[in-house]
Amino acid sequence: MLQDPRTISKQRHTTHEETEVIAPWLQEEHQPVALGAQTLTRLRGVDIMRDPFLNKGTAFTTREREMLGLRGLIPPTQFSIGEQIHRQIIAFRKQPNNLAKYIFLERLHNRNETLYYRFLLEHIEETMPIVYTPTVGQACLEFSDIYRSRVRGLFFTKQDRGHFREITMNWPQHRIDIIVITDGSRILGLGDLGINGMGIPIGKLALYVAAAGFQPWRTLPITVDVGTNTKAIKENPAYIGLQDDRPDDTTFYEIMDEVIQALRWRWPMACIQFEDFSNEHAFGLLDRYFPDILCFNDDIQGTASVALAGLLASLRIQKGVGAQEQKLRNQRIAFLGAGSAGVGVADLMALGMYLEAVADDEADPKTIDYYRKNNFWLVDSKGLVTSTRGDKDRMQAHKIPFLRDDPPIGSLEEIIDQCKPTCLVGLAGLPGGAFSVEMIKKHYANCKADGLRPIIFALSNPTSKAECTAEEAYRHSNGEAIFAAGSPFDPIEIDGKTYYTGQGNNMYVFPGIGYGAYVCKAERITAPMFYAAAVALSVQVTEEELSKGLVYPKLSNIRQITARVAKAVVDVSLDNKITTMKTPPEGWLQYIKNQMWWPHYENYI
Repeated sequence: MLQDPRTISKQRHTTHEETEVIAPWLQEEHQPVALGAQTLTRLRGVDIMRDPFLNKGTAFTTREREMLGLRGLIPPTQFSIGEQIHRQIIAFRKQPNNLAKYIFLERLHNRNETLYYRFLLEHIEETMPIVYTPTVGQACLEFSDIYRSRVRGLFFTKQDRGHFREITMNWPQHRIDIIVITDGSRILGLGDLGINGMGIPIGKLALYVAAAGFQPWRTLPITVDVGTNTKAIKENPAYIGLQDDRPDDTTFYEIMDEVIQALRWRWPMACIQFEDFSNEHAFGLLDRYFPDILCFNDDIQGTASVALAGLLASLRIQKGVGAQEQKLRNQRIAFLGAGSAGVGVADLMALGMYLEAVADDEADPKTIDYYRKNNFWLVDSKGLVTSTRGDKDRMQAHKIPFLRDDPPIGSLEEIIDQCKPTCLVGLAGLPGGAFSVEMIKKHYANCKADGLRPIIFALSNPTSKAECTAEEAYRHSNGEAIFAAGSPFDPIEIDGKTYYTGQGNNMYVFPGIGYGAYVCKAERITAPMFYAAAVALSVQVTEEELSKGLVYPKLSNIRQITARVAKAVVDVSLDNKITTMKTPPEGWLQYIKNQMWWPHYENYI
């Protein structure tokens, strides 16, 4: 019989002498046991060098090398962490391609966690597209081929049913603060990659640490391997996952229930982020767990928050170019894509419209459902989502709230002609170019007639799936488009003028949402938190950035951005009484900043 891990924890850490035996990241509180400014460990020699949480490489002092049995195991010259980073960036930039850069960073991750995270933070704009979108997509496609045996995360499989609690006990950390979990069924816009999707939770948690200051030993990536329906993956002899088809829905939810129960048993305070599940399961899991446990779905809710933030910043640009004040609730928004991401974005925007009306003391504020049905046009593979096209009984449940009563319309171009949206949002994951030149030109002409600039968000990932390129958006709108994409685009020059593109990266919000809920010990995460996060992000775009057409702030300020997003989440928690924590003496914003882990070397001697 498995013993309650909290009981085991108390038994293991009863004396100071015993605690010294256990490496710092294995302790109950997962912090090095300090004696003055020293960290205690009984590991010696190559055991320290092999441990990514303790290893300092060439930064070990002469005294540490003598006392820890490292003499002769390390080259004689001692380097500071800054000098190490300088060496690493030179080697990083010499890599022949982005996938090679990804592998380079993972090797660094596996041997020296402190240096890895310091490297990410000091070069965040250069490394983020490698650690995450778009390069992580290629890394997932080749995950089985580049897999190394370094343990980073847990794998649950359908063959392990009945042993899931046992699997959680095989992970040594007694406290986990944040979990990212996937089944690999819808990785970015690449589809069902099975266990190869593990690259996504690993990458997301790297960003949680870099952006929010979660302690890396308190994070846990998880893949639930229930098989894959992608024939080419199953037939790959190097594939490291189950070579089985995915189960029916009943079996899937039974497996997930057992996994979640095991995680809640082992780490009851951990926040769980669902990542890259198929559309129907993404909504199904959210409906199943969102009301009761500390969890959220980044594809649905995180994407929604960052997209809404971009739209709110876009309205600041509209006002700045002479258009009358633009209210969120007055926007007409057309979506190409009615999957989990598209509907999630539309639903949060509808909530934002309602909350904006309430905040403005509108005499007769409309309901959220009113805005869903009147301000949005959602297009799926069969055209405009309506109640009149004859497939309502077979339609996925998440689309139903957005059913319009319009006559059937077959294409987005027709919607642009007839409905004249103020904003186009692409989240369909189709091959690139879904926003045609003709669509962009018509959208521009319609907005121009109303004294507005066209807002175009091509948010599908990776870059090959973007609905249009930055150059297409700017060139076919006479340079007036307010454009953002899901993947990064380099600045472009058209007729002597340089145009900059903001990336609607979920990294702007999900670390702050998770950290805000964690730091105030919120009972659960609620929809208004995502709206508050969007507002907090949008107001951090500077006037200088807006003047360049950017709708997101610089990633180099990610810790400041995350702190303010987390503060917004805490404020909602306090307002809705879902936390019992009191405001700290220094105030929540400063407290949040103070609690963030910073990658620096500990002293061992």
